[in-house]
Amino acid sequence: MTAIELVADVIPPVTTSDTIQKVVDRMVEFRIRHLPIVNEDQFLGLISEDDLIEETDYETNVGALSLSLVNPYVLEDQHVYDVIRVFYERKLTVLPVLDAKNNYLGLISINSLTGYFAKLTAVEQPGGIIVLEIDNKNNSLAHMAQIVESDNAQILSSYVSTFPDSTRMEVTLKINKQDISTILATFLRYEYVIKATYNHSGDINNSKERYDSLMNYLNL
Repeated sequence: MTAIELVADVIPPVTTSDTIQKVVDRMVEFRIRHLPIVNEDQFLGLISEDDLIEETDYETNVGALSLSLVNPYVLEDQHVYDVIRVFYERKLTVLPVLDAKNNYLGLISINSLTGYFAKLTAVEQPGGIIVLEIDNKNNSLAHMAQIVESDNAQILSSYVSTFPDSTRMEVTLKINKQDISTILATFLRYEYVIKATYNHSGDINNSKERYDSLMNYLNL
């Protein structure tokens, strides 16, 4: 997904001739702390809530203010990961999107970014969650998918978390079924470390006990 696909048109920018009062009212209305300043299609900068703290005359025009931020924006064809990076690094609530000629196309709000993550991680769909702890040399998503699919289930989403100065990583899997006991038992059989599970009818200890009982039975 690219930046232009996340643009929301519900929050209009302000202009240099608008007053501080208008900026404050709009920030309160949309519950944001930043707004782009745009004259016609030209993006001039991002005004922050912090830029207004010392101002006492709310009839002052936006064009008379000194801005604390250095024009953060993304281009329309940049990947959503670039969008996330700028949001995180600048601690923003909105992010302007420009075309190749630096014309203003719209903005991405933190709410639209949150909505994107909700779809990306399939949070609205019921199912179980498995968190595996693995060595980064044994990170085979294909093998994990085979284990899940062997129980007629599918992985709805997955993501990997790494740790500094460590060869271990966490892999979080969202599965499209809540009863994942059989899947857990299979992961244990392949000696995966199950760090946590959520939203399912069993638990890790019960799965481990059933697995051990099965192994003991087969060894008789």
